[in-house]
Amino acid sequence: MKAREIIRRPLLTEKTTLMQERENTVCFEVDRRANKIQVRHAVEELFDVQVASVHIVNRKGKPIMRYGRVANHRPATRKAYVKLAPGSKNLEFFEGV
Repeated sequence: MKAREIIRRPLLTEKTTLMQERENTVCFEVDRRANKIQVRHAVEELFDVQVASVHIVNRKGKPIMRYGRVANHRPATRKAYVKLAPGSKNLEFFEGV
C-alpha cells in the first residue's frame, strides 16, 4: 500500500491536541489492513519527521438504531497514535488560522 492509502486523515479532538502539546503524539485514522511498521514509514514519508513509537487501536463500529431496532452498523475503524522523536518538528494541520 502507498503512504496516502495507509493514512486516511488526522483525528483532531481535545484529547489529541492535548497529547500533541504534552507528549508530542499525533493521532491518525489509518487503513484497517495497515500494521505499525507501515504506519511508521507512511508518517515519516509524508510529513518528513522521525517516529519514536506507534500504538494502534481498533474501534468497533457502533450500531445504528432505526425505530428502536438495530438497522445497521457504522464501519469499524483503526486509530494510530504516533509519538514523534525528540527534536522532530511539530505537525501543524491548521497553519495560519
